[in-house]
Amino acid sequence: MAGGLLTAFAPQPYMGLPLLAASPLFAGAMLSFRVALGFGCAAVAASAGLDLYRGRPATALLVDLAVIGLIGVLALAVNVLMGRQGRDLAEARDVAEAVQLAVLPQPATRVGPLTVAAGYTAAQAEARIGGDLFAVQDTPFGVRMIIGDVRGKGLQAVASVSVAIGAFRQEAEYASDLAALAERMDDALSREAGRSLPAGISTEDFTTAVLAEVSAEGDVLRLLNRGHPAPYLVHEGQLIRLDASFPQLPLGMGLAKITPSSTPDDPATDVLSLPFGALLLMVTDGVTEARNHEGVFYDPLLSRLVGLRFANPESLVSALTADVHRWTQGGQQDDMAILAVTRGPGSGIVT
Repeated sequence: MAGGLLTAFAPQPYMGLPLLAASPLFAGAMLSFRVALGFGCAAVAASAGLDLYRGRPATALLVDLAVIGLIGVLALAVNVLMGRQGRDLAEARDVAEAVQLAVLPQPATRVGPLTVAAGYTAAQAEARIGGDLFAVQDTPFGVRMIIGDVRGKGLQAVASVSVAIGAFRQEAEYASDLAALAERMDDALSREAGRSLPAGISTEDFTTAVLAEVSAEGDVLRLLNRGHPAPYLVHEGQLIRLDASFPQLPLGMGLAKITPSSTPDDPATDVLSLPFGALLLMVTDGVTEARNHEGVFYDPLLSRLVGLRFANPESLVSALTADVHRWTQGGQQDDMAILAVTRGPGSGIVT
């Protein structure tokens, strides 16, 4: 419109030419191929009509048409390339999502005596994949769970996540207690890190994790924290942070042999009661360290979710995920995983 007005009424008719030429270029970059083609044809027709209206010589008319026509062709080429790029990106996202589901499948909603819900949001939304992990597995020792965070995020963390989940699923069936399970996972992660580096070079990769075990009856909870944010218990209007009695180093550092071994009676393994209806909530630091635009950390467990009723683990996971998104306004800097379980319907109320 502005290009046409300038061409028709400006002191010099060519003053509107750049704006006329720009319209198909913007359309090619932002709209569909057919719409961009329509803008190009309209710009050519408008240029010819306005040049005839101003009585410009044939040479000038042809030059204007050539300029706008060339830019229109370039705009269509840009449109085709951007469409191809969009399709390639969509395909890459689908592949990444398939990899994510293969490496980190959603747990069943019912495992042993527990009702389970989990949620995952990757920091690199375009990739739909990240470095946080969780798993729930029914074993001869009870239901065993893990939530963890691999150092780094995005595609580079997939290999470590795969190793950690694979080691957990394999060893959870045979390790006699959580300390033995953690030590075997530590060995697996350390070996994998060593294979990926040249000889003589040490790795700084590690995985923080909370290992949990609920007895077959569902009333006894054991926790072993390897450098991870503490889990929480929601029950009868109270929200209790379950800090480790004996904090330990993360997995994969190859230092398991120098840390005190743990048994079910050792302070490193916390043994607690899991009341009927209580909700066990485990998160990664993508939740606890999420920041708003002012740089303030998210603190849902003291104020943000006060007074809300959670009928089941799924409602707790959904509410927490939505509230973190609101807090960060979509600007998450880290992957976020949430795992919630209960041995009953889940009637915890935060007050």
